[in-house]
Amino acid sequence: MKMFVVFVILLHVSQHASALELYEGESLVLPCEFPTFELDSPTVVWSRSDLSPSTVHQRQLQGDELKDQNQRYSGRTSMKTDALETGDLSLNLTDLQLSDSATYTCSVKDKMIGQRRVTDVQLEVKEWFPSWAKALLVLLVLLVVSGGLLCHYRQYFMSVYKVEVDSGVESVQLICKTTVCLPKDAKVEWKDKNNRKVHVYENGSDQPEEQNQDYKGLTKMKRNLPGDLSLTLKNPTEEDTYTCTVYSREGNILLKKDVVLYVRVPQVEVDSGVESVQLPFNTTLHLPEDAKVEWKISSYTKVHVYENSSDQPEKQHQAYRDRTKMNEDLLKTGDLSLTLKYPTDGDNYTYTCTVYSREGNILLKKQVELKVRVPQVEVESGVESVQLPFNTTFHLPEDAKVEWKISSYTKVHVYENGSDQPEEQHQVYKDRTKMNEDLLKTGDLSLTLKYPTDGDNSTYTCTVYSRERNILLKKQVELKFTVCRVEVEEGAESVQLPFKTTQNLPEDVKVEWWEVSSYHKLHVYENGSDQPEEQHQDYRDRTKMNEDLLKTGDLSLTLKHPTERNSGEYRCGVYRKNIWIRGKTVQLKVKGRVQVQDQTGDIRNRSSSIDPTPLMADQSV
Repeated sequence: MKMFVVFVILLHVSQHASALELYEGESLVLPCEFPTFELDSPTVVWSRSDLSPSTVHQRQLQGDELKDQNQRYSGRTSMKTDALETGDLSLNLTDLQLSDSATYTCSVKDKMIGQRRVTDVQLEVKEWFPSWAKALLVLLVLLVVSGGLLCHYRQYFMSVYKVEVDSGVESVQLICKTTVCLPKDAKVEWKDKNNRKVHVYENGSDQPEEQNQDYKGLTKMKRNLPGDLSLTLKNPTEEDTYTCTVYSREGNILLKKDVVLYVRVPQVEVDSGVESVQLPFNTTLHLPEDAKVEWKISSYTKVHVYENSSDQPEKQHQAYRDRTKMNEDLLKTGDLSLTLKYPTDGDNYTYTCTVYSREGNILLKKQVELKVRVPQVEVESGVESVQLPFNTTFHLPEDAKVEWKISSYTKVHVYENGSDQPEEQHQVYKDRTKMNEDLLKTGDLSLTLKYPTDGDNSTYTCTVYSRERNILLKKQVELKFTVCRVEVEEGAESVQLPFKTTQNLPEDVKVEWWEVSSYHKLHVYENGSDQPEEQHQDYRDRTKMNEDLLKTGDLSLTLKHPTERNSGEYRCGVYRKNIWIRGKTVQLKVKGRVQVQDQTGDIRNRSSSIDPTPLMADQSV
């Protein structure tokens, strides 16, 4: 079946050549798409038939394989890190040269399909200034500057290039080329946006003692004066702007160019509740046996350390103890991926993997951004109950312990030794939570929370422990309340604040409606009747609740003659023996009515959902 799907897809693959026209020094993407995710061990090859060797770029599942790459493309090609997983086999080619004009072929090899040519892309690279334009420019300069030369020491030239690479590449080339004649005794300085010296070349040699410490051993310059001053930067990890400046012996600026470097950081997204997540990092670089590998989220927070051919758990931050794992023989296979168990939104960081030599030099560096999605449950205040979902197919032991919490110390529900443990609950949640029977057998660890209010807004974490207190599973669910909104126009006879709950409430309950901002009581019902003496004076004779409200469960409040001053948030609370058992919040908006005098002197009413328009001083109402 799999072979049939691949064959059908191959019938639809276009092999017609497309044509692209660009200028030297620019970058481009050569497009190619193929469903390599249907294959077992695919290899993609970009090639030029007119070259020997013909390989422009090659990618395998393990990463780039560039040992047979034609040297004229060294450091100028890259592909997306997940190319073979997504089928996007496009090739990024930087610093275009006139000699790059050719037809490029994208091919896929696999034991299932053999070798297939996917597409051809024809590229034509043009000069920014043709020969006749350069000659004209020289002539104009000679005319403007009497007796001057194009190679004048005070000449200043600025241009900007953009380079984009994936985090984890071994190196990137920052292009700085010119056709301007530069003196052999010129000084070349590369700096970053923070004005730190990245590389210095002077008196015919590099000057490493002038480099900033962060760039030691990471740079190499072509030093092809007068034309190519490009810089190779190892292990790029962050976006930055690099400036190449050339000075004359007298300190005058002869040339200045900016290169903007963009480093694409791959993002891994998972849902809270998965058993583990992998942060990918594969390399084809030959790593020494005594190399050190560190995964970090900051300069001081170590997630995982591999050194002296084994893991070093004592060097980990305690938050990651027993939660991380790396592959065996990682230095031999080049698979430096990190597996992180029980991820939560507290693990949302950019993780950096750095490989060091025995001497402490950086050999490789890559960043991966982790995003853990926390599912959100929305419910309107006043509902009877809400369920926080958590289902798993993971086989749970009979002696497992299940805890729902909203913080490290506030336990919402505890299940252990085959039954609920209400004595471990926080008092706010007593008699308000419920979990399914046989939850360990069914894998349904969902929590039902009764009579939720907006005070229950929080992120709830469910953790499953083994008898030895090892974490088996972990999931987060965010509970968010939406407030019931009621709108009425000022002048209406009355408005109702709705609240319907369980029928046949106990006779000894107390029901209170109050204004949230001022705590003024609108209405109080207790001992089977209204308690008008407890009302705030502003609401005397203006409120009413249904008869038999305890039997019907209809606790709605009718407010008579609402005005714009009554706009705000109101809350109803139901108590029994001074213990809160349920409640609801209602947002009331009363749209004001403004009296406006028209040109005839008549008075009209106008409703407004915003502040009334002020009357003019000469208007009488």
